[in-house]
Amino acid sequence: MASRLVENKVLSSVAQADSVCESAEITGSASPGQLCYRASGPKRYNAKVRFRPSFASIHVVGRAMLRFVSCLAALLLIVAPARAETAIVAVAANFTAVAEELAGLFADETGHEIVLSFGATGALYAQISQAAPFDVLLAADTTRPQLAIDEGHGVAGSFFVYAQGRLALYGPGRDMSPGAGALEARFERVAIADPHAAPYGKAGVETLTALGLYDAIEPKIVWGENISQTLQFVESGNAELGFVAASQVLGKTDIWLVPEEFHAPIAQGAVLLRHGESNPAAVAFLEFLRSEAAVGVIEDAGYSVP
Repeated sequence: MASRLVENKVLSSVAQADSVCESAEITGSASPGQLCYRASGPKRYNAKVRFRPSFASIHVVGRAMLRFVSCLAALLLIVAPARAETAIVAVAANFTAVAEELAGLFADETGHEIVLSFGATGALYAQISQAAPFDVLLAADTTRPQLAIDEGHGVAGSFFVYAQGRLALYGPGRDMSPGAGALEARFERVAIADPHAAPYGKAGVETLTALGLYDAIEPKIVWGENISQTLQFVESGNAELGFVAASQVLGKTDIWLVPEEFHAPIAQGAVLLRHGESNPAAVAFLEFLRSEAAVGVIEDAGYSVP
């Protein structure tokens, strides 16, 4: 906006110069920051007038600035990357190593962080039912994820089977080639996870029952809180044998891979929990589990993916 100037105008008196300045300030028709002053000379008086802005000009400039700021904010929303979020995932103990690897890959790919909490599926669900702040449940069965939906803790339509597990009888340093016959050899203790909390423990009990050996072996059973503790019992020597997840002993030769006809299928279900329904990291992690990269990691760990 151009400044209106009355510059070096020959004025007849100081009073006339004062009048010019006064009228300039009253009409207010020039640009911001300008002021009125006089310069006098011998017998002649000059007036240089610079005007203050009117309220109308401030209003126009304000609206233009507001439009500029609004456009800039919209542009930043378009080009700025999504903010990284954190999701807390409850994970069945048998899936510990795989979940840790998947969480790392997911973080590298998306920038989101996954916090993992491991335990027996039953124990994890008990916490969920008591409002624990989990966003996702990766169970070792399909019962608890479905129950979560039925009881209002899970999001309808989010359930899927992310892995199919296998049961193994592990006997470090023992000859396991006889298969089920290894259970009829001499031993003092066999470790099994709590069948009420851990699906792999339930599968172990079902296997002993199917073989007609449960009653004879029951006094020798050492119960683990979850499948990870069960493995610890065996590897520490507190039990010579143990029913564990095949994924936990992948590559070992002193195992018997239990035929699936001896127990119910160990289908492992995932579900988005109500706490994580609006969490972008939780939603994205479940989508990632179905990706080609994630399926490859799961299968390499000894699981099958339906």
